[in-house]
Amino acid sequence: MQIDKTTLHDLAIVHSAEEQSVFHFLNHTHTNGGRDVLKQLLQSPLATLDEIINRQQTLQFLIPLLPKWPTNTITNGTILVLEKFYETPVSPYPARIGSLQATAYQLLQRTDYSLTKYTVEHTLQFLHGWQDIAHLLQNANNNQIVAWRNQIVNCLQIPQVQRMLALPKSALLTPVQVLQAAYFLRHHFKQSMLLLIHLYHTLDAYLSLATACQQHQFCFPNFLNTPEPYLHISGLYHLQLHQPTAYEVQFSLQSNFLFLTGANMAGKSTFIKAVGIAVYLAHLGMGVPAQQMELCFFDGLLSNIHVADNLIKGESYFFNEVQRVKNTIQQISDGKKWLILIDELFKGTNVQDAMKCSTAVVEGLRKMPTAIFILSTHLYEIGAHLQQYTNIQFKYFETCVTNNQLTFHYQLKNGISNDRLGYLILQREGVVDLLNAL
Repeated sequence: MQIDKTTLHDLAIVHSAEEQSVFHFLNHTHTNGGRDVLKQLLQSPLATLDEIINRQQTLQFLIPLLPKWPTNTITNGTILVLEKFYETPVSPYPARIGSLQATAYQLLQRTDYSLTKYTVEHTLQFLHGWQDIAHLLQNANNNQIVAWRNQIVNCLQIPQVQRMLALPKSALLTPVQVLQAAYFLRHHFKQSMLLLIHLYHTLDAYLSLATACQQHQFCFPNFLNTPEPYLHISGLYHLQLHQPTAYEVQFSLQSNFLFLTGANMAGKSTFIKAVGIAVYLAHLGMGVPAQQMELCFFDGLLSNIHVADNLIKGESYFFNEVQRVKNTIQQISDGKKWLILIDELFKGTNVQDAMKCSTAVVEGLRKMPTAIFILSTHLYEIGAHLQQYTNIQFKYFETCVTNNQLTFHYQLKNGISNDRLGYLILQREGVVDLLNAL
């Protein structure tokens, strides 16, 4: 799936204020490296349906293993110790290590010996953790899991590693055993160690995704092998809301455009982002925040939600809106399947101009049969004209007013809203009274 930085930002996959990001919500990693791998995974949607299905199977295999995973054996601290060992210069270990050489090194190179012993102790803990992981993964038939397990087993089957695993508990190690192990680690096992560290970071990131799927009871979407655009989601919600309202949406070739209306704060932007995040997570091979989801493989996802002006280039808000629409049209004219999300188009111009521009855009985009569009707007007046097109579905979020008090139900309904509540919100927040008192 193709996606650009603007869309990643619009959907808050990553965010400068990290606690507002999807990454933050899904992050259950235990290591610094795992955190980095997770961030990379979340910004790299998969390119083929086979890759998506393989990752789904990988996560589904890992979920039952979560309670058994040796997080206390392999820790972030252990990995930091091992990485530091290879970065820190120490006095050379003797090539032939007997009791005399080991005792001399221990007495004459106290600081280096202390670091060495500490590293060997953590290495033993690290390797025993990998033994447990190899055992947990032994019944896998998933290609990714099998590949990981083969890498683990290949490292653990090295004779010197087997001898290290047979050593007594770290407190009982002799100086000879410490230096023999350290010599092997330093001179013969560095690449294998770095491989195992990277592999654990990767597993840590995958376990984070599996944990999120389990904790939040995400469903794994079903991909349909269809040449036409298709999307059906039941029980969809925005994963960052504490008490979300569920939505149901369905798109097909015959109904590929959603014209969405509703008052300010009624839930339009949240809904659009919920759809975008769910489709995006599906193309990561993740579970999604919904009860059920069926979709085609989308070749790309583009959004137009948080447009900004550019003072340095002298570009207005409206100009950048136009440029974003232009670039979108050029990009999705390739005959591939796209999901396009547009929130409050043409906010940067006057109402009459915005209505004319929005009508032109909707009438043009709705003719593209290979894409699915969701467009929200305050300009409900243009909806009547657009109802002549059978592939446009009209939905809105209703807002109730009782004794000048607003009630938002966040329920998606069929039809077009005509709510105009901006001035009422201004009154309710006391702005009108403040102005009158000036």
